Amino acid sequence: MKKNARSAAFAALERCEKDKAWSAAALDAAIRENELSDRDAALASRLCLGVLQNGAFLDHYIDRFSRGRLEPGVRLILRLGAYQLLFLDKVPVHAAVSETVELCRDGQFARAASLVNAVLRRIAEIKDDPPDVAGKGTAAYLATRWSHPLWLAERLIAEKGYHFTEAFFRENNEAAPLCIQVNRLRVSEGDYLRALERNGLKVKSFPELPGCFELEGGKVTDLPGFEEGLFYVQDRAARTAVQIAGARSGMRILDVCAAPGGKSFAAALDAKADCRLISCDLLEKKLRLVRNGAERLGLSACIETIPADARQYRAEWEKAFDLVLADVPCSGLGVIRKRPEIRQKQASELTELPKIQAAVLENVSRYVKPGGLLLYSTCTVLREENRDQIEEFLARHPEFQAEDFSCGAVCSTGGCYEFWPQTDGTDGFFAAKLRRKAE
Repeated sequence: MKKNARSAAFAALERCEKDKAWSAAALDAAIRENELSDRDAALASRLCLGVLQNGAFLDHYIDRFSRGRLEPGVRLILRLGAYQLLFLDKVPVHAAVSETVELCRDGQFARAASLVNAVLRRIAEIKDDPPDVAGKGTAAYLATRWSHPLWLAERLIAEKGYHFTEAFFRENNEAAPLCIQVNRLRVSEGDYLRALERNGLKVKSFPELPGCFELEGGKVTDLPGFEEGLFYVQDRAARTAVQIAGARSGMRILDVCAAPGGKSFAAALDAKADCRLISCDLLEKKLRLVRNGAERLGLSACIETIPADARQYRAEWEKAFDLVLADVPCSGLGVIRKRPEIRQKQASELTELPKIQAAVLENVSRYVKPGGLLLYSTCTVLREENRDQIEEFLARHPEFQAEDFSCGAVCSTGGCYEFWPQTDGTDGFFAAKLRRKAE
């Protein structure tokens, strides 16, 4: 039986919770399986992402009016209903309540229908005069109000301060813009900008990043020139990182953790496709993404894919590359606004990551030519995955030195820069530029 937007959103949320699926993949599957119209697909996406972004805050309301332990599925249904009541002004109260109750009756939770009805009606009564979240000014308040892990709130408050942390959390609950990079080997920046505007799209451009455009969301494959390879998707922070790396014609370049390929594509385009670029990743299925993207963009001739573990030494690559890109595996805490399920991670899940990052950095540094460049990057905001890694690496390797850089408003200190969504308008991201001294 085909589902409506609300039941599809519930199915996606269940996959995220039970199977630890990425929200984008779970949503795509639910929309496709149930053949939702564009309108219903948009509502299903809004509901699923809204619940993931605001889970703890919704529970603050739900727990006020429910007694006893709720089954996980019932709590998900209540979150869906509460989100509609508290965040979607265009959804009438009676529709939010009745449609959510129907989710119980249509599924395996029929016995909970009366409970769901009662709790949602009580929430509706107070939605215009909401109960305060206790403890304003504390980590616990931020964790509940903005639905982020308590451990992360405590860490960031200690390092960055309360107001900085709240601004970061608040921004993570906003929709991220869609950032694309124009393939200037196939179309000029001006011509593609006009194509976007003819399609009624509002576009923001960045003089320091030629061909970089931000749009207010939208379906990537519906943009003009997708099949023709006129653009690819890449956040402005990651694009800036490759820009400061300075890829040029004639270079030999290595991207050691390449999938899905954005940094390889950016470097190849900066070099006008006149380079030899090896893109590596651990899994063949990830490398297929790189190959498919390179083919769509017309970059297959200069990008070679090789399955490789970035921690394992390859003697034939010793001091062989002008530029090595190392966007290492990380906790992903800088992209919460795009992948809200990341906020469910516990600190204990992340303890091994710095060891992996250090091993990658240690190994791939051997591949940089004298005078060549190593670009280290992550999409996280934790110091032990970022600046600590660079400081410890430089202490072990006097043959490398940090090299400061600037790009528009981005100005590094000690060769490092932290991007934050609330200050830079990008993903949370870290980049470090390391130069191997000439022999």
